[in-house]
Amino acid sequence: MLIKASKTVGMVVVLVFLFAALSFAQGITGNSGSHETMTPEMAKENNPIIRHGVIDLKAIDQNKDGKVFQDQMDWNVISDKPGKCPLCGMTLKEVTLEEAKEELINNDFQVKK
Repeated sequence: MLIKASKTVGMVVVLVFLFAALSFAQGITGNSGSHETMTPEMAKENNPIIRHGVIDLKAIDQNKDGKVFQDQMDWNVISDKPGKCPLCGMTLKEVTLEEAKEELINNDFQVKK
């Protein structure tokens, strides 16, 4: 009876180990291939109004009116159109290019000259 119980426990341990190993391997290789689901964090990183690196305000001002819409909390969220910040949900405020540049510099972002 004791031998039968230890075989059963041994099998359970082996199955748990195999399941854990397969789960770990799928996590490393990304089992979803090209159909990977975009997480909210990935969507935020890929949002075009979240500016990274050296920010070119003149290029953002597509209609060339000298104004853009900027989040007053996430200063690098800038658009040429009204909208909401994808990071915090605040409504973007219309500002001049100079005002946007000043806020970016004051908050340690780089701005193209």
